[in-house]
Amino acid sequence: MLKEFREFALKGNMVDLAIGIIIGAAFSGLVNSIVSDLFMPLVAVITGGVDFSNKFVALSSAVTAAGLEEARKQGPVFAYGKFLTLTINFLIIAFILFLVVKMMNRLKRREEEKPAEVAETPREERLLEEIRDILAKGTGAERRV
Repeated sequence: MLKEFREFALKGNMVDLAIGIIIGAAFSGLVNSIVSDLFMPLVAVITGGVDFSNKFVALSSAVTAAGLEEARKQGPVFAYGKFLTLTINFLIIAFILFLVVKMMNRLKRREEEKPAEVAETPREERLLEEIRDILAKGTGAERRV
């Protein structure tokens, strides 16, 4: 059983998966930075600086607080702001990943479109072909391929 587990754990697919997860975690930090540091300030400028994460609707007349955390302490609230913020983040991340995949596909297509390099005929074969052609001319026989 130990041998089977070792074979399973060291298969190429498992190692590839582990590497993918590690790179994904590092990539997630990069994408989060792009969203929070580059795109969300633009969204804030477009929306007039509205902070969606603090938006809510009070479900009780006892809720009088202006901030979400204080309102939750006072009673039930319908906190739609965080959901709206996460939805905007998701759309931005999905669009960025779409652009990355599109760029990678374009590069892959360019790589596939390149013609295959023709392998050079070895010197010995070229010499043998020349000898064959000379002999064929001397005997009057036609060239065979």
